[in-house]
Amino acid sequence: MINKDIRFVFVLCFSFVCNLSIAQLTDIARLEYSFIPQSNSEDHYTRLKALFNYPIKVKEDNYLILGAEYNRVFLNLEEEYPFDTSILRRIHVIDLNIGYTFKWNKDWRFGVKINPRIASTLSRRLTSEDFFMNGGVFFVNDKSKDKGIKRPYRLILGLTYNATTGIPFPLPFISYYRPINENWSFNAGVPKSNLKYTFNKSNNMQVFVGLDGYLAHLQDPAIINGEKIDHISLSVAVGGLGYEYCFTKHLVAYMYTGYTFRLNNVLRNKNRDEVYKLDDLNAFYLRTGIKFKI
Repeated sequence: MINKDIRFVFVLCFSFVCNLSIAQLTDIARLEYSFIPQSNSEDHYTRLKALFNYPIKVKEDNYLILGAEYNRVFLNLEEEYPFDTSILRRIHVIDLNIGYTFKWNKDWRFGVKINPRIASTLSRRLTSEDFFMNGGVFFVNDKSKDKGIKRPYRLILGLTYNATTGIPFPLPFISYYRPINENWSFNAGVPKSNLKYTFNKSNNMQVFVGLDGYLAHLQDPAIINGEKIDHISLSVAVGGLGYEYCFTKHLVAYMYTGYTFRLNNVLRNKNRDEVYKLDDLNAFYLRTGIKFKI
């Protein structure tokens, strides 16, 4: 049980970091669709995401970023289960994004972000169990466009806090990006690492590995084997190919497709202990969308 709990916390932590990554901070708007069918089953998982951030220039190199993100998760459970699956049909994850960034010195930029979150089935009036508070601080050393150095790079160091993990202290985050030559570049880190090949200004392709997932509160809990179910979580580790088409420098369409090498869809009790496993069979993965970035 302890090892299962550690794995659950690990994946949730880095799924949260994905939502707080610098790439997310640089997205002004995004519309996205994700799809994971269940292997050997009629069940499948889909997610619709909409994101909007608005940077406000406070003074030179200082920006206040206000935004919001909405995720609507559809769990289509067609198989027979020992409970009423209608309580899981719709899951909502709503984030308010409040960020601030400024130039720390000539090399480093500092950023802080706070994310009040609602993660719930929203079948009844909101309660305190539907609310979560997340946040993070980041230091960015971006030399990726500096032609005066031999090996350009971008290094991100940070600490993040996620109320859904149950860990009462911040967790580290590190990401390192470096172009190799005019066509090749790589990003090493968590929750996503990739090796990218750029054909031209409009087209690029990449090999990637990454993490995804969520945790939400069930407002109409089920009773399974005499135990009350209060939460649902999904954690996914996936690898595959990604393609991006750049209409302009800022407007990008993308598609990532691959196969999960770890998938865990679980119902949990109030203490977030695993009670019932909905699915743990690896499956096809698709994520596609369009974004407007800085």
